[in-house]
Amino acid sequence: MKAIVYERNGDTSVLQLVDRPVPEPAPGEVLVRMAVSGVNPTDWKARRTWPVQGWQIPDQDGAGVIEAVGEGVDQNLIGERVWIWEAAWQRPWGTAAEYTVVPVRHAALLGDASFDVGAALGIPFMTAHRCLTAGEFMPDRLHAGALSDHVVLVQGGAGAVGNAAIQLARWADACVITTVSSPEKAQLAAAAGASFVINYREEDVVEEVRKIAPDGVHTIVEVSAARNAAADVQVLRSGGAVCVYADDGGAEVTLPIRPLMVPNARWQFVLIYTAPKAAKAQAVVDVSAAAAQGAIRVGEEAGLPLHHYSLAATAAAHKAVEGSVVGKVLITTSET
Repeated sequence: MKAIVYERNGDTSVLQLVDRPVPEPAPGEVLVRMAVSGVNPTDWKARRTWPVQGWQIPDQDGAGVIEAVGEGVDQNLIGERVWIWEAAWQRPWGTAAEYTVVPVRHAALLGDASFDVGAALGIPFMTAHRCLTAGEFMPDRLHAGALSDHVVLVQGGAGAVGNAAIQLARWADACVITTVSSPEKAQLAAAAGASFVINYREEDVVEEVRKIAPDGVHTIVEVSAARNAAADVQVLRSGGAVCVYADDGGAEVTLPIRPLMVPNARWQFVLIYTAPKAAKAQAVVDVSAAAAQGAIRVGEEAGLPLHHYSLAATAAAHKAVEGSVVGKVLITTSET
């Protein structure tokens, strides 16, 4: 099989296209013929900084078809279309290959959704799910109607996690306010389903949010806490939560203690790899349900432009993500 492998940390020059034997699934694992691999920021960060134990196939997310199962795994899964999550977390078998092996719980049924949708789920949608369920006012699981009385603020609605948060929150019937930095990104956030879009370069975010939600918002999905903390404090309702999943714009944040103590506010930091197992398991169930119901879309019309690359062009795909391209970068791994 063809696979992308790196044996040391570094820039995209360490990525090599090689021939490897098709792996055998171990007990509890499935062999998946990959169709599409999804690239996330943590994939290039892992390539640059995470320790490499001999060799590593990159990328956590993807979609494909189960071709074989290991001991103890239901044989009826063979032939099922699945989406993959955390394939390469503390394991060498990522999704940038014609085949990969993963624990069976990391291969979720995809149903009739496209492989492009499947490869876009994983990290972004599971992260968004955690952000939408971690607050005191928020439910443990998402479904239609779960957030019908909630107001959610998504800071940075044109990013991959921002897009995922908008789509999941709207599926759950929340009122979704989002911020963007340009008219073009405003169009993407609106296409994703945001109820209100605020261009923070042209409008006062606090003033506009307070017009929409006088009592404040229940949860904030935060991409840039260092830049947005002052505004977040002013628009959060009593008992609300700020869920921080990235450090865009600065690695440290300063918070005013009393204005957050009085409303019993919560600041929740989110890294999906180390999130509670039960929360991740519920995210897989809920994201799968949303995809099965057609509530998750990809492409320009869904606010998430797609950028396709071949397996041989994985280095270019990683460069695009590292350069903060707007949209979702996907690698076509086979013709499955």
